Amino acid sequence: MENQRIAKISAHLYPSNSQVEDNSGLRKENCRAKGGAPGFKVAILGAAGGIGQPLALLMKINPLVSVLHLYDVVNTPGVTADIGHMDTGAVVRGFLGQAQLESALSGMDLVIIPAGVPRKPGMTRDDLFNINAGIVRTLCEGIARSCPRAIVNLISNPVNSTVPIAAEVFKKAGTYDPKRLLGVTTLDVVRANTFVAEVLGLDPREVNVPVVGGHSGVTILPLLSQVKPPSSFTQQEIEYLTDRIQNGGTEVVEAKAGAGSATLSMAYAAVKFADACLRGLRGDAGVVECAFVDSKVTELPFFASKVQLGRNGAEEVYQLGPLNEYERVGLEKAKKELAASIQKGISFVRK
Repeated sequence: MENQRIAKISAHLYPSNSQVEDNSGLRKENCRAKGGAPGFKVAILGAAGGIGQPLALLMKINPLVSVLHLYDVVNTPGVTADIGHMDTGAVVRGFLGQAQLESALSGMDLVIIPAGVPRKPGMTRDDLFNINAGIVRTLCEGIARSCPRAIVNLISNPVNSTVPIAAEVFKKAGTYDPKRLLGVTTLDVVRANTFVAEVLGLDPREVNVPVVGGHSGVTILPLLSQVKPPSSFTQQEIEYLTDRIQNGGTEVVEAKAGAGSATLSMAYAAVKFADACLRGLRGDAGVVECAFVDSKVTELPFFASKVQLGRNGAEEVYQLGPLNEYERVGLEKAKKELAASIQKGISFVRK
């Protein structure tokens, strides 16, 4: 009896190519993919990487996702099989290599891009540029062909340059909609909320710190004068918090000592932002997050600030609000570095 049971399980795991199987109509590829609930179609480009895997796991849990496409140039079949066994509503499909990029993107509502190489110790975000710039260009060319109306959440660093690259690719293809391209800076906000909550002795879930500017070093500008709940800080606390928020990525790179960069907290932040985008697509009111977008807030063409998310992406980009002297000085420093990073991205595509 036991042997029969084991044989039955083995037959399920390793089905033979018998006539029975061929005629049953129940082979995996013939099964009708059915989402557990109506929802949105989401693709993750770079799904087998350090950020991509936990990001895929968390998106599979998200009740707003009905179809989840996982794309990468290596290892996607394994990640897809693993995540596909989770008993949540989203149907998971895997895509491997550039030949399958367009299939992965076809009909998607939201595309999340964590693809590229991570930072290693001693590496600046600019060292990443030459590798990741080419990857982002290729992926965005695929988006322009297969799902030009999708909302794009760009995580690949350096975000200050990769968002301008994506914009230039979409402009060349004639598909650019500034509302639909969003650089994900949520990790800066998540860190700011955590570090400020530590100083104030609060639960981080009760704290909201607007973080504006860009997504590296001095371009990350936490507006501590606008923290909710309203709080006051000593000058020493302001300097400590600003420095720690700006260098949060380096803190993780050094702590991992060569074993990677911020992948888990980044995946968490990416899902927090993607969920906000999906709630916006659903038509929820009052969905506001910080993001690096096409902007008129400063003289720069791109800038991170609070945006209202809706059915078309970033439907309203908010002004910075009142800044104190420390923040005004920080803003000028941020703009100077940001201008060079943006130009670097634009030049990469136009050259």
